[in-house]
Amino acid sequence: MDHKQNIDLASGFSAFEAKHFSRAMQLLAPHAQAGNAEAQYRLGIMYQNGLGTVHNPTLAFRWMQEAAQQGHGLAHHGLGFMYLEGSCVDQSDSKAADCFTQGVEQGLEGSMMALAQLYEEGRGVEKDRDRAQSLYQQAGLVEPKIS
Repeated sequence: MDHKQNIDLASGFSAFEAKHFSRAMQLLAPHAQAGNAEAQYRLGIMYQNGLGTVHNPTLAFRWMQEAAQQGHGLAHHGLGFMYLEGSCVDQSDSKAADCFTQGVEQGLEGSMMALAQLYEEGRGVEKDRDRAQSLYQQAGLVEPKIS
């Protein structure tokens, strides 16, 4: 990547953080297409929520999935919620659990909490209160309430 591309990528991330989503979309799209996982993840968020662009569930899922396939932890987490809620993709508790598991492997506390709830409720995975409790503790909850 040349110097201008680096500046455009950094400017795209800055625009996203400043909530200048149209500008972020313009700057990040070429990087997402070139395979930058962070740019892909952020495009997924923008398409999912209609930020700086028209809401497009198909593109939201595509970019989130591409970022996740490159090992982007937050993209795994985002995909998990897409599957859990049936947002941008058909609802699937088991696929949500798979995605959250990937997030857990990358140390994401949010994925630990989400996966713990799935184990606690037996959604997409076999009910396993011990596994749920372990995940809650891993996420930093000292006294999880599992009945």
